[in-house]
Amino acid sequence: MDLGLVGKRALVLASSRGLGLGIARALAMEGAHVLICGRSQDRLAAAAEDITTKGPGKAEYVAIDLKQSDSAEVLFAEARKALGGVDILVNNTGGPPPGSITGPDTAVWLEQFEAMVLRVIHLTNLCLPPMRDAGWGRIVTVASSGVVQPIPNLGLSNALRSTLVGWSKTIANEVASDGVTVNMVVPGRIHTERVDELDAAAAKRTGKTVEDVATASRAAIPMGRYGTVAEFSAVVAFLAGVPASYVSGSVIRCDGGAIRSV
Repeated sequence: MDLGLVGKRALVLASSRGLGLGIARALAMEGAHVLICGRSQDRLAAAAEDITTKGPGKAEYVAIDLKQSDSAEVLFAEARKALGGVDILVNNTGGPPPGSITGPDTAVWLEQFEAMVLRVIHLTNLCLPPMRDAGWGRIVTVASSGVVQPIPNLGLSNALRSTLVGWSKTIANEVASDGVTVNMVVPGRIHTERVDELDAAAAKRTGKTVEDVATASRAAIPMGRYGTVAEFSAVVAFLAGVPASYVSGSVIRCDGGAIRSV
C-alpha cells in the first residue's frame, strides 16, 4: 500500500529512542522528511544520520526538553526552518515516574501536566492553522493503554494521558471538514527501554525478579508476547497517510489484545 507520504513533513516528539524513534523511522521509510527531537543530542544526531542514510526520506533533529516553557514555540520554529512546515504532527511524550496516584504532591502534578499535556496542546494549536489552510494534515497522539484500562502503579500517567483523549476527540470534530484528521494510538506492552524500566520498577516493588515480572506480563497478553516498535510504528504511519483520510476522532489500540474491554 502506498501511504502517500513522499515529501510530507513530519514532526515527531520524544523521538531519540523508543516509540518516537520507531515512528520517525517508519515515516521516513515511506518517504517523509522528519524532524526528530529529544534531550540527548548525541542520540538524535546518530538517529538522524541513520534514518537519512537508509532513506528514502531524511531526518533533521533538534535537542529540546518539553519541560521548557517555550518548547512548543521553539519546536514549531525549528520545524518551519528545517522542513518548511508541518504536515504531520506526532505527539509523543515520555512517561512520568511510576507510583500511586495519591503519592505525588501538587508541584509534581503541575510539572508533569505542563510537559505531557499543555505542551502537546500548545504545539498542536501552532501546527493546525497552516494544515487547515492547506486542506491536509495529520495529528496523531501516542497515549497508553492506561487511558482505557488504568495501569496499576502508573497513577500520573493514567490521569494525565486521559486528559488528551477528550481533547483529541474534541479537536478532531472541529477540524475534520478542513481535511485534517486527529487520532490517538494506544500502545499495549511494546518492548522499549521504557517497558524494561517499568518491569524493573515492578520487580523492585514486589520482590520478584525482572524476568518473573516480564513473564507474567507476557502471559496476560492474548498474543503471549510484547509487541515490537516496528509493529506499533506501522499503525501510526498508516494513520498519517493518505489512505487513512476517513479515520478521525478514533482511539486505535495496538496491544495484542491486552485491553480487556470491548
